[in-house]
Amino acid sequence: MQASRQYSGGGFVNTYPSSAVLRPESRPSLTDFIFRGEGRTPAHPLPSLDPRPGWTRPIDTGLRATWLGHSTVLLEIDGVRVLTDPVWGQRASPFSFMGPKRFQPVPVDIAALPPLDAVLISHDHYDHLDYPSIRALAALRVPFITSLGVGMHLEAWGVPTERIIELDWWEHTALPGGLTITAAPSHHFSGRSLHDRNATLWSSFALRGERHAVFFSGDTGLSLLFSEIGQRLGPFDLVLIEVGAFHPSWGSVHLGPDNALLAWRQLGSGRFLPVHWGTFNLAMHPWAEPAEVLLAKAPEGLVMPRLGEPIEPARVETVEPWWRSAGEGHWQNSALQAAEFMVLPAKD
Repeated sequence: MQASRQYSGGGFVNTYPSSAVLRPESRPSLTDFIFRGEGRTPAHPLPSLDPRPGWTRPIDTGLRATWLGHSTVLLEIDGVRVLTDPVWGQRASPFSFMGPKRFQPVPVDIAALPPLDAVLISHDHYDHLDYPSIRALAALRVPFITSLGVGMHLEAWGVPTERIIELDWWEHTALPGGLTITAAPSHHFSGRSLHDRNATLWSSFALRGERHAVFFSGDTGLSLLFSEIGQRLGPFDLVLIEVGAFHPSWGSVHLGPDNALLAWRQLGSGRFLPVHWGTFNLAMHPWAEPAEVLLAKAPEGLVMPRLGEPIEPARVETVEPWWRSAGEGHWQNSALQAAEFMVLPAKD
């Protein structure tokens, strides 16, 4: 870890400067959390499908993706299956009794997943590295591919060392099925407590098979890193970019829908499947705002499946605003809900 170019002064650092406008003076206060949070959770359950019948069908184009909530996606690329940032837990929190609670269960249990070739984990935040999910997946004898240092969590939770592959930026590993996975830069931070800030690395990833390639952003702010990734690891058929949990004061570590569109353009290729939204109440904005902004500004090239809906990006022609059936959302106005935000790692 200390040999990494991203390691400096006792921890990992962002080596690509942020190109986002950061407004720290607008940081949300406790009053904001309690009284100014219109629509942060949906009023009704989101439309959800059982993906298992779809998974049994042949993949005509060779590339299929199933969004299971937040940043959890089952990717089927040229015959290889990879699961990204698996989070089945009820809360994105170190506590079982408090912290942001998911809007509804994942459409399918871990035990019902098809055989996996790898699990991909971008970084160690609670909404990406989930203890109960890792414990369940560890029993499946699947390899875990992740960023430098994150393997210490996996090993402590029961994943054998020989099944953990840690990568620094621009390093890669190849799976037996012919898929190459390369860790790429992101502009974020790490930590699961007050005492381990930036002790592990955060990454995006490029996955390239015999015919298709996919980019997965993990969590990141806007930076010219996207242009370099597109030049070095593209072109892509599909890009998974985080769009939710944004705020003007978090501009250097999260994208939000507008900056996600800029990142997509800098990558230069691929249909756009938004992730990191529609699952947890992690910010002040209405829960469906990322989807509405994306639909209004970039309907062409956008891929927005329902929860649990297996889709082949090349076959998607239009976007249906399915999220509107869940309603505009509830008002968040309790001290407990405000306190739940405080258990998350502090934003940069």
